[in-house]
Amino acid sequence: MPKMKTKSGAKKRFRVRPGGTVKRAQAFKRHILTKKTTKNKRHLRGAVNVHETNLGHMAQMLPFAGL
Repeated sequence: MPKMKTKSGAKKRFRVRPGGTVKRAQAFKRHILTKKTTKNKRHLRGAVNVHETNLGHMAQMLPFAGL
Protein backbone atom coordinates (compact mmCIF):
# COMPACT_ATOMS: atom_id res chain seq x y z
CA MET A 1 0.00 0.00 0.00
CA PRO A 2 1.26 3.50 -0.73
CA LYS A 3 1.74 5.92 2.11
CA MET A 4 -1.07 8.31 2.99
CA LYS A 5 -0.07 11.89 2.35
CA THR A 6 -1.35 15.13 3.80
CA LYS A 7 -2.42 17.76 1.27
CA SER A 8 0.29 20.42 1.33
CA GLY A 9 -2.12 23.31 0.82
CA ALA A 10 -4.38 22.10 3.61
CA LYS A 11 -1.63 21.80 6.19
CA LYS A 12 -0.66 25.41 5.51
CA ARG A 13 -4.22 26.75 5.78
CA PHE A 14 -5.87 24.79 8.59
CA ARG A 15 -5.14 23.97 12.23
CA VAL A 16 -7.00 21.42 14.32
CA ARG A 17 -8.10 22.75 17.71
CA PRO A 18 -8.08 20.53 20.81
CA GLY A 19 -11.86 20.15 20.75
CA GLY A 20 -11.78 18.64 17.27
CA THR A 21 -12.85 21.76 15.40
CA VAL A 22 -10.75 23.07 12.53
CA LYS A 23 -9.56 26.68 12.46
CA ARG A 24 -9.38 28.60 9.19
CA ALA A 25 -8.76 32.15 8.06
CA GLN A 26 -11.41 34.33 6.48
CA ALA A 27 -11.50 34.82 2.72
CA PHE A 28 -11.70 38.17 0.84
CA LYS A 29 -9.03 39.91 2.92
CA ARG A 30 -5.99 39.65 0.62
CA HIS A 31 -6.22 42.34 -2.03
CA ILE A 32 -8.48 45.03 -3.52
CA LEU A 33 -9.09 46.32 -0.01
CA THR A 34 -9.61 49.97 -0.95
CA LYS A 35 -13.16 49.46 -2.22
CA LYS A 36 -14.18 47.35 0.80
CA THR A 37 -15.64 49.13 3.78
CA THR A 38 -13.82 49.35 7.09
CA LYS A 39 -16.67 47.49 8.75
CA ASN A 40 -16.41 44.66 6.25
CA LYS A 41 -12.64 44.36 6.70
CA ARG A 42 -13.02 44.44 10.48
CA HIS A 43 -15.49 41.55 10.42
CA LEU A 44 -13.07 39.52 8.30
CA ARG A 45 -10.41 39.63 11.02
CA GLY A 46 -9.58 36.64 13.14
CA ALA A 47 -10.12 32.94 12.65
CA VAL A 48 -13.33 30.99 12.31
CA ASN A 49 -14.22 27.31 12.41
CA VAL A 50 -14.68 25.13 9.37
CA HIS A 51 -18.34 24.21 9.07
CA GLU A 52 -19.26 20.76 10.33
CA THR A 53 -20.57 19.72 6.91
CA ASN A 54 -17.05 20.11 5.52
CA LEU A 55 -15.25 18.12 8.21
CA GLY A 56 -15.38 14.98 6.07
CA HIS A 57 -13.35 16.72 3.39
CA MET A 58 -10.95 17.96 6.06
CA ALA A 59 -10.44 14.41 7.32
CA GLN A 60 -9.48 13.34 3.80
CA MET A 61 -7.06 16.22 3.32
CA LEU A 62 -5.52 15.88 6.80
CA PRO A 63 -5.49 12.12 7.46
CA PHE A 64 -3.19 12.34 10.51
CA ALA A 65 -5.10 15.13 12.27
CA GLY A 66 -7.38 12.76 14.17
CA LEU A 67 -10.68 14.02 12.72
